[in-house]
Amino acid sequence: MTELVEHGQLFIGGEWTDPLGTGTIEVVSPHTEQVIGSVPHASNADVDRAVAAARTAFDSGPWPRMSLDERIEVVTRIKDAIAVRHEEIARSISSQNGSPYSWSVLAQALGPMMVYDAAINVARAYPYEEHRQGALGPILVRREPVGVVAAVIPWNVPQFVAAAKLAPALLSGCTVILKPSPEAPLDSYILADIAREAGVPEGVLSILPADREVSEYLVGHPGVDKVAFTGSVAAGRRVMEVAARNLTRVTLELGGKSAAVVLPDADLESTIAGIVPAAWMNNGQACVAQTRILAPRSRYGEVAEALAAAAGALVVGDPLDPATQLGPLVARRQQQRSLDYIRIGQEEGAKILTGGGRPAGRDRGWYVEPTLFGDVDNSMRIAREEIFGPVVCLIPYGDEAEAARIANDSDFGLSGSVWTADVEHGIDFARGVRTGTFNVNTFSLDMLGPFGGYKDSGLGREFGPEGLGEYLEHKMIHLPGGYTAAGGSGAGA
Repeated sequence: MTELVEHGQLFIGGEWTDPLGTGTIEVVSPHTEQVIGSVPHASNADVDRAVAAARTAFDSGPWPRMSLDERIEVVTRIKDAIAVRHEEIARSISSQNGSPYSWSVLAQALGPMMVYDAAINVARAYPYEEHRQGALGPILVRREPVGVVAAVIPWNVPQFVAAAKLAPALLSGCTVILKPSPEAPLDSYILADIAREAGVPEGVLSILPADREVSEYLVGHPGVDKVAFTGSVAAGRRVMEVAARNLTRVTLELGGKSAAVVLPDADLESTIAGIVPAAWMNNGQACVAQTRILAPRSRYGEVAEALAAAAGALVVGDPLDPATQLGPLVARRQQQRSLDYIRIGQEEGAKILTGGGRPAGRDRGWYVEPTLFGDVDNSMRIAREEIFGPVVCLIPYGDEAEAARIANDSDFGLSGSVWTADVEHGIDFARGVRTGTFNVNTFSLDMLGPFGGYKDSGLGREFGPEGLGEYLEHKMIHLPGGYTAAGGSGAGA
């Protein structure tokens, strides 16, 4: 039985504060369908307080004026505290959103540590000032923190996405209002404790669990300088629309319908071993999941058989059981969404190769079997729309040109992979697929490189120097003719 976790205050400007509203968010276990916790529902008035605290901290507080090394010390303490509490964080998230615990330890706790560590390394090497020789004389180009950041995160990988936004924002000298999803707010209280203990100064960080209405108030707030959002395409469009009223800068990390392309020369055993965890990761609740698998017609039968066997063998069960490989979906609506798409796929003429409903004996909990559709045409809804559940499509193709066309024939462009015996040929294939990230004979997400999407998968990038740059403004300072920078010619960084 999961212990009931109840919180009565909000973390505003670095202090535990009584909420100004009266609303409460109840957190429900997707495994037992029972309430496992509650937190205050932040109100618009709470947003006003948090923005005011962040504004003051940015405009006149010490954080943006500290040296980079001083900010790195604080962020390092955050990372180290996550390491100490990683099992607690993983259990908290799995109990809220159904992620298998073994996956949560890696992706929901140790993953954020890697994000902070990579961001620290990027920040140390970043060129914050650069002397150039301009067309009319010497110039100094500076990168300065953008200001107050509203970071809106989803329920599927809450601490990983929080780190993706907090790490570059804090290191660059920004102040942040973090808005967790109402489905998974409990772990954010662990993060708040960590931030206080790490010495994040007053006003620099607020954490406000709330629904989409309060989120809209936050992203449209005139005191916010930048919005960093991760979520659905529909919500991303709304964020962009609302933020545009104030010309607020936005980065949007949205959905995906990524293709894993099996080339005719691929080794089937290693390919299946790589694709299955990439397709059904986090119960299919991952924007980068490889949910369209493209197989050559010459090998379609053996690929279908091997994939169906591997997917059907995934262990479904209690997300807190270390043996579980696929847990429940986060909410009843997500379960119903997957079941609806399974029905739609059958009506469209696709064939269920494994799964296709609720697991036997799982009458309680929002479970859906790992499901693989075969004989899928890329024009079908199940191949074009993001399901965000454990439902994967197997699509046949003729030659490689057709495989590339199918991979690119999507409104999304977030991730993808190719599986082949010839890595150089795989790299060549990758160059022709319009996605923000791509994999050759592997599936990974490297925090030292840029992550983001083409098309409906979003705007801007996270991770690497490109991600840090999203939290910095560029300033050009014109210098008098003949000026030479101290210690150099004035042309270098």
